[in-house]
Parts: sequence; structure tokens; C-alpha cells
Amino acid sequence: MALNASRSLALAAGLAALLGITQAQAEQIVIKFSHVVADSTPKGQGALMFQKLVKERLGDKVRVEVYPNSSLYGDGKEMEALLLGDVQMLAPSLAKFDKYNKQLQIYDLPFLFKDINAVDRFQHSPEGKQLLTSMQDKGVLGLGYWHNGMKQLSANKKLQDPRDARGLKFRVQSSNVLEEQFKAVRAIPRKMSFSEVYQGLQTGVVNGAENPWSNIYSQKFYEVQDYITESNHGLLDYMLITNAKFWNGLPDDVRSELDDIVEEVTTAVNEEAKQINDSDRQKIIDAGTTTVIQLTPEQRNEWREAMKPVWKEFEGDIGKDLIDAADKSNQS
Repeated sequence: MALNASRSLALAAGLAALLGITQAQAEQIVIKFSHVVADSTPKGQGALMFQKLVKERLGDKVRVEVYPNSSLYGDGKEMEALLLGDVQMLAPSLAKFDKYNKQLQIYDLPFLFKDINAVDRFQHSPEGKQLLTSMQDKGVLGLGYWHNGMKQLSANKKLQDPRDARGLKFRVQSSNVLEEQFKAVRAIPRKMSFSEVYQGLQTGVVNGAENPWSNIYSQKFYEVQDYITESNHGLLDYMLITNAKFWNGLPDDVRSELDDIVEEVTTAVNEEAKQINDSDRQKIIDAGTTTVIQLTPEQRNEWREAMKPVWKEFEGDIGKDLIDAADKSNQS
């Protein structure tokens, strides 16, 4: 009897321990963070930093899994996956949100921001912050803006004035504004997934593209483009987003800590983005496989005037007041 009782107690203890482990595993919050670029880019570095800080500060409560380079979902599927709850965090380009809120098309307007400092001023303004929470009714919650950098034009011919772009096929993201931007200079926009761009440029399916220096270098686009024009004509930023229901359903203490981590990582990403872009720009120049073209102020203004009618075209969707607020951010 005593032996049986001892065995029963041991069995019960073992079962309790097993159940305890199972319960801990079941209670662990898993955040799958999917993105489409390399670990070495500002976004890639931000995702890894978020993963590291969550592990340090939340221990076994939260596990972050990072999937770079479209290894889990590509451009075309990631938003659907977020809304279905198959992933919990993304950082898509701001060009991806026009179907959820037309006002976010403001970030695609060409030559709206003179530099990244103007972008910062707008994104920290009440108008910029309001855009982060503007899609909750669609199930998407913005947590912060992550810089990738100002965009440069690359092509297989010199682009010094708008007439040089006529007839060239440029890869664009799925954005009506970006399509019209290239049509304004009589170029031909071609929507294409980011993972297909290198091959598209290599085979001539498209003749050019627009990207920050970090994307041009990390994806080796400079190997298949003869010229890069330092135009700084647009912005390629990301919005760090989550499934609104998932985030709002987290325990208060966990969500509060995650909010703090997001803010810290966002600051670090945006500082590092400038450093990475500056460094990658120099690496591209040192590689010597492509010619970097500097525009004079007059040439840049010619490009700006050629593309600026796009502002008016999308004023109805975006709102004149919002465009004016963004334009005022150029005044330092």
C-alpha cells in the first residue's frame, strides 16, 4: 500500500510537472515577424533588434520569430496573412496601405519631402501620428514609422532630366501614385514583387527602378544598372504594423513593455538607416560597376516640376490640408 501510494504521488508529481510545462508553453505569446528584405537592411536590423530586446526583457513570456527575405510570405501575401492571424507583425512599405486608407498615399507623392529630417518632423506631428491608428477598423494597427531612406532612380541609361525617362519601363510597388509619378515623365510603370526585381532588371523586363541606397546595395541592383541618379525624389519608409485584435488583446503589462521596446527600436532603426544608406552609397561607388549621377539644383527642380502635378491628382483622396501639413515640414 505504501509503495503504491508512493508511486501514485510520484506519478502525480510527474504529471503536474508535465502539465506545468505544457501550460507554460501554451501561455507563451508567439510573434511571427515577416518581411521581404535582407537582414542587413534597416528593416532587417530592426526586426532582429526587436527580437533580441523582447527575449531580454520578457523572457519566456513572448517569443519573436523573424522571417526575412520573403521566406515566409512575399509582398503579395503578407497583409492577408496578418489579417488572418498567421503572422503578428509586418513592416510593409507605406506604398502598400492605399487600400486601407487613401490618405497614406501622401508618402508616395514625389518630391514632397526635401530630406529625411522633414519626414521626421511630419511623422512626429499630430497629423503623422494619427495616420498610424487610422486603419484599426480594418484590423491593422500602426506601431511606428521605420525609415529605409530617400529613393534614388536607377536605369540602364543616364537620367539627368525628365525627358531621359521617356519610354523606359520602371518597376514600381503596387501604388497608384507611383504609377502616375512615372507616367508624368512619360515613362512606363510596371508593378512587380520586390523579390523579382533583380531578375527583371537583369533580363530587361524593366529598365529601371527606384530604391534607397540600402536596397540597391543589399539586393545587388547596382550590378544590373548602369546608372543611378541621386534624385532623393521620394520616400521608402515602412510602417511597423500588427494585427489590431491581437495587440489589443495582449495582457496590459506585456503590451506596455512591447510598446516601450517598439519605441526604442524605432529610434535605433531610424538612426541606423541613415548610417547604412550613407555606407552603402559609398560601397556602390567603390564597386565601380555603375555611374552615380549628381543632379544640379536646377535639374532636380525640373524633375520636381514635372512630377508635382501628381499632388493635385491625388488631392481628393489624401486631403489638401494633410498635403499642406507635410509640405510645411520642409521648413526647419
